[in-house]
Amino acid sequence: MPTRLIHTILLVTLVSGIFSCSPKNISTKYYYQNEKVLDRIEETYKELSRQTPFTVGFTDKDFKIVALEIITDTLSYIYEFEINEPRLTDTLRAYHLNAAKITRLIQQMQGIRCTWIKNYDYYVDEKKNTLIFMSIKPVALNAPFAYKKYYTLTYFQQPQYFDSEGRLLDKRKRRRLRKINGEIFKRINDKVCYTISGKFR
Repeated sequence: MPTRLIHTILLVTLVSGIFSCSPKNISTKYYYQNEKVLDRIEETYKELSRQTPFTVGFTDKDFKIVALEIITDTLSYIYEFEINEPRLTDTLRAYHLNAAKITRLIQQMQGIRCTWIKNYDYYVDEKKNTLIFMSIKPVALNAPFAYKKYYTLTYFQQPQYFDSEGRLLDKRKRRRLRKINGEIFKRINDKVCYTISGKFR
C-alpha cells in the first residue's frame, strides 16, 4: 500500500476519533450509560445533605483517598481518609451523619469515577435556589486531547430554559446565558446539564 494512502487513512481515522469523542458525544453517552447510578447518587446526596450539609470527593487519581467537608453553622471541617479507613466511619458518626449511606454513596462515586459532589446555591429574581453539582472523570476523557478535563453535571430541582443550541439560559424571555462557576452548560434533559471543564469543583 502506498505510503501517502496509509498516511491519509491514519489521518481520517484520527479525525474521526476526535469527533466521535466530542464533549457532546462523551457527555450524552456517559450520562445515559450511567443514568441510574447518577440519579441514585443525586437523590441520596440530596437527602443526606439536607440533614447535615457536607461535600465529598476524591483527591487522588486512583480514587482511593476521599476528602470530606462537614459544614456547621459556624465552621467547615475538612478531613481526608483512605476509602476503607475506619476513621472515616468514626468521623461520620461523630457528626451524627448516616455512616452506612454515605459510605455507600462514596462507593458509588468511586465506581463511576465521580470526583466531587456538592450543593451549589444560585439566585433567580432574588430567590435562592439550590442545584447539585457533580464532577466526573470518565475514562473517555483520559485521551491526550482532554488532558486534565472533567465532565461536570448539574442537577436542577426544576426544568430549565435553553436556547436553540441547547445552552442553559437565565430565563426564557431574557435569552441570557447562565454561567455556573464561570462555565456555560448545555442540556442533557430538562433538569440535567453538562460542561467540560478544567476544574473539578
